[in-house]
Amino acid sequence: MFAGYRFPREVIAVAVRWYLRYGLSYRDVEDLLAERGVTVDHVTVYRWVQRFTPEFIEAARLCRHVPGDAGSSMRRM
Repeated sequence: MFAGYRFPREVIAVAVRWYLRYGLSYRDVEDLLAERGVTVDHVTVYRWVQRFTPEFIEAARLCRHVPGDAGSSMRRM
């Protein structure tokens, strides 16, 4: 999924997560990463979001709908 990218997958994942979860702008994410010593352009963050958002959505969907999940029946009680 992250093969061929200059930055480690953890950096890409946290940038996309921050953008999606907290409704930040690409420049906000750029600034937050810079505070942590990661120099990345906001356009790069935009490209990561465009590329990886569908995969984050699919992963979240799979986590929510695990067949035979005992916890889901307990939540209804």
